Amino acid sequence: MVLLESGKFYHIYNRGINGCNLFYTIENYRHFLRLYEKYIDPIAETFAWVLLKNHFHLLVRIKLENEINLSSLPLPKYDDLENYQVKLRAPHLYFSDLFNAYSKAINKQEGRTGSLFERPFRRIHVDLPAYFRNVIVYIHRNPEHHGFSNNYKDYPWSSYGVILSIQPTHLKRSKVIGWFNGTAEFMTDHEKIQAWELFRNYIIESE
Repeated sequence: MVLLESGKFYHIYNRGINGCNLFYTIENYRHFLRLYEKYIDPIAETFAWVLLKNHFHLLVRIKLENEINLSSLPLPKYDDLENYQVKLRAPHLYFSDLFNAYSKAINKQEGRTGSLFERPFRRIHVDLPAYFRNVIVYIHRNPEHHGFSNNYKDYPWSSYGVILSIQPTHLKRSKVIGWFNGTAEFMTDHEKIQAWELFRNYIIESE
């Protein structure tokens, strides 16, 4: 398993075990995003995301230790929190906490048991400048590519609309727009025909 290293960018993605659904209701998507804010925002910067019925994609940068506010880290469920000392753990453990917390909620909701996500979750180090733009377009057009939406622009559970919005967000909107040299180029690149085969080294096409 490739561990997540501080200061590096990763394309992170996963799907339901055996292709099962991850999201059943609108509230499920919202709950995943709330848990993401709790567990991942303190230790990573997020640049793009999409949540689909049976899988998801993220583009993140793991923060350096001196960029992390220890007081923002989620607290464990201990009875004696007064004497608990917050310690920074390995980054992948916070993703595991996110998936475990979400799995418990879905298992309770659906009356199921066992794993919800495939293990380990997939992560690819992003170190090619051109790939930053390509993977963002891929993430945003994923709903259309897999038939979850007729128009990626209208799909509600991706960061495409967030990036074009002026509403407050934890997403690193300005950096994304900067990679595309402005909003106009961001939108134009998303409209170009995508050669999906170029992504075979970066994604699971059996999603």
